[in-house]
Amino acid sequence: MKKLIVILSLIAVVGCKSKKAHQKVETVKLTTTQINSSQKNKAYELGKRVLMTCNTSKFKPFNNSEATQSVINNITIEKLSKTCTKFRQWYGTFKDLQLAEVYQNTDDHTTVYRFKALYTKKVANKELRVFMNDNNLVSAIKTSDWTDTFTYNK
Repeated sequence: MKKLIVILSLIAVVGCKSKKAHQKVETVKLTTTQINSSQKNKAYELGKRVLMTCNTSKFKPFNNSEATQSVINNITIEKLSKTCTKFRQWYGTFKDLQLAEVYQNTDDHTTVYRFKALYTKKVANKELRVFMNDNNLVSAIKTSDWTDTFTYNK
């Protein structure tokens, strides 16, 4: 299980920036009225596209109007296929994403969309985070086990 998380983190965590070790990132939870609906829909569609690869084995690569260059370079069908094989075995078929929370980093204005990833097996309690930058581009995608407490890490 831990190996899967490490592998997926290596695959999905893109667009990393160096940070000072002592710097604390401040985030603000957004209310539903503060959320940009077009950005929310874009985050949902792009996140779902990544996880649907596990069901279809087909992935339409991101383009420059959807994601940063580092995301485009790092998320490939080859990398996703390896992770998807394990995900399907452990969690079953991916069904959908359910928006849980939205946070904004007050320093760089990155918006973090937290989705619960729904699978056919009940043991799956996964989270997909889609990071959107000021330019409305995906700057990172991360998956992990779901926790009720939000901590910002890219």
